[in-house]
Amino acid sequence: MRILVVGAGAVGGYFGGRLLEKGEDVTFLVREGRRNKLKDTGLAIESVHGNAILFPNTMVAGEDAEPFSLIILSTKAYHLNGAIESIRRYVGKDTMILPLLNGLLHYDKLAAEFGAEKVIGGLCFIESTLDKEGRVIQTSTKHDIVFGELNGVRSERISKVEAAFSGTKTGYRLSENISQDLWNKYLFIAVMSGITTLMRAPIGPIRELPEGKTTMDRLLQEIISVMKSAGAPFTEDIQNNIVEQINGLGFEMKSSMQRDMEKTLPVEADHLQGYLLEMARKDHLQVPVLESVYANLKIYEKQLLV
Repeated sequence: MRILVVGAGAVGGYFGGRLLEKGEDVTFLVREGRRNKLKDTGLAIESVHGNAILFPNTMVAGEDAEPFSLIILSTKAYHLNGAIESIRRYVGKDTMILPLLNGLLHYDKLAAEFGAEKVIGGLCFIESTLDKEGRVIQTSTKHDIVFGELNGVRSERISKVEAAFSGTKTGYRLSENISQDLWNKYLFIAVMSGITTLMRAPIGPIRELPEGKTTMDRLLQEIISVMKSAGAPFTEDIQNNIVEQINGLGFEMKSSMQRDMEKTLPVEADHLQGYLLEMARKDHLQVPVLESVYANLKIYEKQLLV
């Protein structure tokens, strides 16, 4: 199976690199500068699960190529529109598109552009970043990718994706309930990124301070109410499950959105918390903590433009 990974950053570089390391037919769609870097020094992965230096096939948008079997989207949400245009000519009749973006808003956009039948569900759990040399630095025990048909069917094509990841140095799982997995991940990310950016602190000090924990609990409750109103397929113990996940994080754990803010990079405010706020207003729900989180992020974005 021919695989195109859009971007060779902290997420795409890691999972695409692990596929390449195994021997899968992988090409990275990157910008010219990243392409030159990969040609010179290779795709370097430094990970607790094993280091690697790989020299992948690369291409830039617009180059001629036959349609790919699988296209993995690993860009930030604010680059989604550009990514859609960059892959359009490489999407064929039987192409699967596997997005690894946070949230859910991108599924409607991808379905509108390419047809819902081409989009499969995907998410990942990984703590990774690019260092100044362009190396993928992966530090967490978790390096998991989850994928599945949005209708829950174990299809022939999704089994091919499972076979591609089989034998790689990743944690991978074929889910038969990817819709629930996506909502659960969205809930966790929205709370974790929201509270750490609002407090400008890792999760440990927030949990430790009674007022911090209370604010976090209120944010969690608000987002659950919004998602349930939108039809999220949660189990009855979802709130306890998320609290347990957050309590299990290391004291100094930060969200990727918080790390982006510290680097004065753009954030996915509209794609994550903004989308939730739209749903809340549509259903006339009161979400004061979520509004504060979103206001904090939008003020930050405006300061980037000054």
